[in-house]
Amino acid sequence: MKKKHEDKNENHRQNLENQLKRAVADYQNLEKRIAMEKADWIRLSNKDLLLRLLPGLDSLILAQKHTQDEGVKIAIKHFLEILEQEGVKKIETEGKDFDPNLMEVVATREGDAGKVLEETRTGYALGDKVLRPAQVIVGGQEN
Repeated sequence: MKKKHEDKNENHRQNLENQLKRAVADYQNLEKRIAMEKADWIRLSNKDLLLRLLPGLDSLILAQKHTQDEGVKIAIKHFLEILEQEGVKKIETEGKDFDPNLMEVVATREGDAGKVLEETRTGYALGDKVLRPAQVIVGGQEN
């Protein structure tokens, strides 16, 4: 009888131990999920802010084309450095094959088919995600 009672206690102890282990694992998984969701919210907030700031950078770049003001050049350089620190990279386009995942075609003209001939608006990526696709002019026929 004592053996049965000890076996029953041992089973109960193991059962409680397993429940505790499951509860701890569930809690650790919850902590990880909350941390990932928090990071996603931060990234989304950054993305929205960056998208609102990019037209300002576009305006500075356009102004630079029409002036030799050193202050504009410094402002653009500083702006690009800040974007890079936040994980934003320029999407390289000129001379590349058109990639619909990174670029939008705004026009075609005579040139190598499928090759980017000119960039009309710079595109940017945030990490491995496209923040804003580049707008490009693509060759429409073989030379």
